[in-house]
Amino acid sequence: MEVTTHQQGQRDVPHFERKLRAKWQEVRTRAREVLLRAGNERYVQIAGQVHDVEDESLADLLVDVNLAEASRDIQEIRDIEDALRRIALGTYGTCVRCKRPIEGRRLEAFPTASRCTQCQREYEKGHPAPPPSL
Repeated sequence: MEVTTHQQGQRDVPHFERKLRAKWQEVRTRAREVLLRAGNERYVQIAGQVHDVEDESLADLLVDVNLAEASRDIQEIRDIEDALRRIALGTYGTCVRCKRPIEGRRLEAFPTASRCTQCQREYEKGHPAPPPSL
């Protein structure tokens, strides 16, 4: 009997849970480093001490980069925690939209995936990614 990619994905839930927990720890460490760096660089003080437009622009850019990094990390932690919650509920690997199995290859590439490839494509058509803010 041939094993489908979904059956493989379902059988490997412990593998995905380990992968998600390791990624959660990695992102949490990275987020902590970003926040520590932000505290050390004291962007507010830099912005308060600017003397020309170029200094002000640099200070604004540094603040924006830090905020973007922190925002990205927070969203990634939320996505990981959502995936771990689906594991606990026994729904991991099932598309939240169509309730069909999420392809094993997709889960391997994106362990936080909550939609199958087809539903994700449809979602992205209706929810285009915002342009970069920098």
